[in-house]
Amino acid sequence: MQSKKSAGAKPVQRVIKKYPNRRLYDTETSTYITLTEVKQLVMDKAPFVVRDAKSGDDLTRSILLQIILEEEAGGAPMFTEQVLANIIRFYGQAMQSYMGPYLEKNIQAMTEVQAQLSEKAQSLTPEMWARFMTMQSPMLQGLMGSYVEQSKDVFLQMQEQMQKNTEQVLGAFGIKRP
Repeated sequence: MQSKKSAGAKPVQRVIKKYPNRRLYDTETSTYITLTEVKQLVMDKAPFVVRDAKSGDDLTRSILLQIILEEEAGGAPMFTEQVLANIIRFYGQAMQSYMGPYLEKNIQAMTEVQAQLSEKAQSLTPEMWARFMTMQSPMLQGLMGSYVEQSKDVFLQMQEQMQKNTEQVLGAFGIKRP
C-alpha cells in the first residue's frame, strides 16, 4: 500500500475512519481495512491518522496500541511481564515525562543500527554471512558500541534535566543546594 504524493513529493497523510462498529475505513482506497493492513502501513512508513468517524477525534495511538497488544499476544512477545509492569509503574511518577523520549531515542538508535546491519548484509553471500556471524566482527562491535554510547548519552541528558528540574522546584520553595 503506497500513499499518494503531493507536488512536493511528500506523502499525503492517509485518513482512516473508525466507525462505532469498530470497522476501519481507508478513505484513500474507499475500502474497509483490518488491523493487519494498518500494521502494514506502519511497516511501509506510510503517514496516516485514524479518526473517529463521528467526532473526528484522533484515535491513532489507541489503534497502534491495539496492534502492539495483538503482536504481544501472538506468539513471540517483545516485552516480558517485568518490563510491562515497570512501564506501568512509570505512569504518574516524576520520571513519566522522561521515559517516553528516552525510549523513543533508544528505539531510534536501535533502528539505525538495524538499518546499518541490513545495508552491510545485502552484499554478503550465504558463506560470507556464516563466516561473519561466527566471528566477533569489529563492525558489529562498533555498531553496538555506538548504540550503547547513544543510550548512555540519552540517559545522562535525562539525568541532567531531572537535576535541573529538581533544583528549580526546590528553588521555588527557597531551598538551595549546598
